[in-house]
Amino acid sequence: MITLKVKIDKTLDTITRDEIKLFETEAVLQQKKVYDRSGAGNDFLGWVNLPSQITEELLTDIEQTAQKIRKQSKVVVVVGIGGSNLGARAVIDALSSNFHLMEYSRGEHPLVVYAGHTISEDYTHELLEFLNDKDYSIIVISKSGTTTEPAIAFRLLKNHLENKFGDQEAKERIYAITDASRGALKTLATEKSYKSYVIPDDVGGRYSVLTPVGLLPVAVAGFDIRKLVEGARNMEQHLKSTPDLFNNPAALYAVVRNILYRKGKTTEIMASYLPNMMFITEWWKQLYGESEGKDTKGIFPAGVNFTTDLHSMGQYIQEGLRNIFETVVRIEKTRHKVEIPTDKDDLDGLNFLAGKRLSYVNKMAEEGTMLAHVDGGVPNIEVILPEISEQTLGELIYFFEMGCAISGYILEVNPFDQPGVEAYKKNMFALLEKPGFEKQTAELKKRIS
Repeated sequence: MITLKVKIDKTLDTITRDEIKLFETEAVLQQKKVYDRSGAGNDFLGWVNLPSQITEELLTDIEQTAQKIRKQSKVVVVVGIGGSNLGARAVIDALSSNFHLMEYSRGEHPLVVYAGHTISEDYTHELLEFLNDKDYSIIVISKSGTTTEPAIAFRLLKNHLENKFGDQEAKERIYAITDASRGALKTLATEKSYKSYVIPDDVGGRYSVLTPVGLLPVAVAGFDIRKLVEGARNMEQHLKSTPDLFNNPAALYAVVRNILYRKGKTTEIMASYLPNMMFITEWWKQLYGESEGKDTKGIFPAGVNFTTDLHSMGQYIQEGLRNIFETVVRIEKTRHKVEIPTDKDDLDGLNFLAGKRLSYVNKMAEEGTMLAHVDGGVPNIEVILPEISEQTLGELIYFFEMGCAISGYILEVNPFDQPGVEAYKKNMFALLEKPGFEKQTAELKKRIS
């Protein structure tokens, strides 16, 4: 049984249930294309049955490796970009304390930090400086091993680790998640005998959270990957066995957002009211932006963190260009309890809130904001979880993945490729004078001179 719910009541000033029902046949057809692998990009649909196919052997192996890493390291550097970074970071941040650095300082678990997602010289220098006096390990994630940002970061970190610990011990502190049989990282991992895991050929990066790409870092951070997989498995089974559109949350979400898009709502803003959900939003932005933004089509994914961003973006959302809708990820139960005290002077006028929990105030802000935005012409889709846990995040991840696949097919794009990503890479290689790009180098240097 799943716990995630999708509510569309706050979209019904813009669309109607009859309009949604008209899409029921379309939704069934597009979901069938996913399951029988008859749609575009069908060679990248390995994620569809992934939760139910993860073996006990793999989970045990990952847990044992994570335990080894936790014993040998105070810091773990996850090297990767895009789907090789955002999924694990989203889960880890959502489950961690907002002040997890304090827990790290008490030695409760390794601190997970990230590299390979930026070419910033200052970030990289400061990371290497930070690692100088730390016991650390590296988890490097790349199918090819040649993607520029993580490849540069790994070269620098590998060099730093070998200088710090020596070649032999460094081999025991590097863990590779890569292709099964080819690529630069696979070649190096074989040559150096790094402990390695496979990224399945038929799973693209942004759909890879439930492979070792996400599972190993999450396990290292101390969280229960079995419950994460269980949540995803429950969602997989529910969606597969529920053809009724209004009871299938992924199909309903895909249909509603596409109807809104056809009515001119071309920007979707994901909103959450908890700071540690920020990287869930970042992961979602990549999943939907890279999957749907092609062929001059697609809903632009943006993100806000309320109530903080109500004081910066709230005005625009309320009264700006009316091409937006919101998807609000709501969490019903908090992990902790904080009550507002009475103040005898009441100079701030807040005694009317005395004795009330902050979660209640936050919930009323959430309810009030949604009503105000709907009144201002911004439809709101609600995605509701009872709490943040490994199991509910597993449900959420699979829900968004399937919703993205169905939505992309409704939009008539291939939701599993990313041809546009190569354009910047070719220009960058040419400007860096990579061998083989001589003609492009000359042309581009004329344009920037």
